[in-house]
This record gives sequence, structure tokens and C-alpha cells, in this order.
Amino acid sequence: MKRTQIELADGRELIYFDERDDAVRDQPDRRELPPPPHASQLRYDPLTDEWVAVAVHRQTRTFLPPADQCPLCPSRGDRLSEIPAPDYDVVVFENRFPSLSQRVAEEPAEITPFTPVRPGRGKCEVVCFTDDHNASFASLSPGRVRTVLDAIADRTTALGELPGVEQIFPFENRGVEIGVTLHHPHGQIYAYPFVTPRTRTMLAAARRHFERTGGNLYADVLAAERAAGDRVVASNEHWTAYVPAAARWPFEVHLAPHRPVPDIPALDDAERDAFGPLYLDVLRRFDGLFDLPMPYIAAWHQAPVHVDRELGHLHLQLFSIRRAKDKLKYLAGSESGMGVFINDIAPERAAELLRAA
Repeated sequence: MKRTQIELADGRELIYFDERDDAVRDQPDRRELPPPPHASQLRYDPLTDEWVAVAVHRQTRTFLPPADQCPLCPSRGDRLSEIPAPDYDVVVFENRFPSLSQRVAEEPAEITPFTPVRPGRGKCEVVCFTDDHNASFASLSPGRVRTVLDAIADRTTALGELPGVEQIFPFENRGVEIGVTLHHPHGQIYAYPFVTPRTRTMLAAARRHFERTGGNLYADVLAAERAAGDRVVASNEHWTAYVPAAARWPFEVHLAPHRPVPDIPALDDAERDAFGPLYLDVLRRFDGLFDLPMPYIAAWHQAPVHVDRELGHLHLQLFSIRRAKDKLKYLAGSESGMGVFINDIAPERAAELLRAA
């Protein structure tokens, strides 16, 4: 893989990850762009012990443009986009409308004595999987998936070295039902200046399990699911894809390496090669369930950068809000108000349907 780093017209960083060593990426960004926005504002919620980002500049971000105005397609002729080259394999660049960034302005110390404020220091990047606007992740080759995984590993390492960054979260949103604002196949990477609430909850459970048993909680759960087998969707030598016994979503699958590792950079070559074929198989099963593109979120759970890394176990959580061909799972009162999920489909049935898809 060849890595080429350039600077966009407004000073943001862009990196090409090419599968050919002879790829030349010397095209300049010919656009005239305003300076990037300052970092968002983080406000502390004392009632939940959580930080909330207030990023007012994102209200003006690009929203579902037509294909001929897609900012993630390559630049060709007079049609200029975020990617200056006329073609590409995989590209990563800093989001033009970031929730978190390194461009920090002065912020007040607090709003009330109970609500301290701090800058949203961190970084948000966009990962373009292919220059084909009409593709999807499921249509990629295993080799391209490996390139994407290597690019995310590169960025996880680099972002983890930024001052103040505590957690790296790569993810993909797919489908207007999920809330995507661009149709072009892409994902994102958030570098948070704190450990996220979901991860803190999982680490607390993992710590209690370790103190009781001396084992890694996720590894033990994975071993139990593999032994039970009735919720396993597919597997290979290095990875297993299974529906969690307590799945929150109608269709939810975890893809986990058999060897406990904290993050994507820790995967070896064999594990990276084995991920793509299994993940593509699961994605195609998702699309085959109802014979239409499945909206989903693919969320990588990585250990924090600095703390509790020994408690983590890398895994990808893939889930959809579609519960039937003509029905979506909405987060209503119990889920949104109290955080208590009610699943309409038994996890064992979901696994059975996915195996048959």
C-alpha cells in the first residue's frame, strides 16, 4: 500500500492509500475555500456524567446532493471535489464540518457551577472506500477491504498520538433511514477527548468480571457464543460473526477476532486478510434479508488510547433499524427516554434468518 499525504486548499490534511506503488498523487486542490471552523464546544452534563458537543457550524453541512455534485467523488475537469485526483482507491481527509477538531478557540470555563465547558479538541475524518459513487461496502473486493482496514489502522495510530485524544471510533453509516447526508460509500473516524459513555459502561463491566474471574469479559462471552452456536451467523479461522444473546437491535451482529486485541493496529496480517471475506459475507446477508439495501451502522469498538487497554477486545458491531421489509425500529419512549431497549425479534431467530439469507 502506498501512502501519499497532501494539503487541501483550506489547510486540511488528505491522505491517499493506493494499492499500486506507481500511483502519482500530485494534483493540487484548485478550489477557493474559507478557513475551517473552530472546534465545537463541549458541555458537561452533571446529571449523567457525560459530555455533549455543541457544533453549530454543522447545521450548514452538505445534505444529500445529487450525484453530479457529490463532494466525495474524484475531481474531473471543472468539477472539483474534496479529492483533487481524478481517481483513487481509498482516501482519508479531515471533515470539512467536524464535530471535533484541533483548531481551538477561547472558551468560557463554565455556563453554571454545574456545567463546565471546554473546547471540542479532537479530530473527525472521512474515509472514502472507493471512487465509485454507486458502489457500497458490500460490493468491495476483499483486497479493497484490507486496504480500508490498513488505512483505519494507520489513522487509529496517528490520531491516538494527538494531544488530549482518549478514544478512536471508526464507523460507517449507511442509508437515509440511518441519517446519512452523503450517498457516496464512506465512513468516518472520530478522535474523542474523553472515553465515551458506552465504552465506560463496557469497561466497568469488564473490570468487575476480571476482578471476579481473572478473565477478559468479551473473550469469555465470545467463547460462550461459539460454543453455543445457535446465534453464530458465520465464521472462519480468525473471526466469528454472531448475534449477541441480548441484542438490542432487530438485526445486530458482532464480528470479533478470536485473539483478544485492543484495536485494529494490533491485528496481524492473517487476521486482517481474514476479516474482509467474512464481513462481506455478513453484509450481503443483510442486503439479502429483504432483497433491498439494508440501512445500518457499523461501529468499531476499540480500547481507549491510554487507559484500560487490557480490558478491551476489538470487535465490530453491525446493526440495522429495519425490522421488516416495510418497518423500521424507532427509538421511542423506553429506548430514548430510559435507555431500555425492547427488541421485536429474538436474537436466535435473527441469526437463523441471516444464515438463510
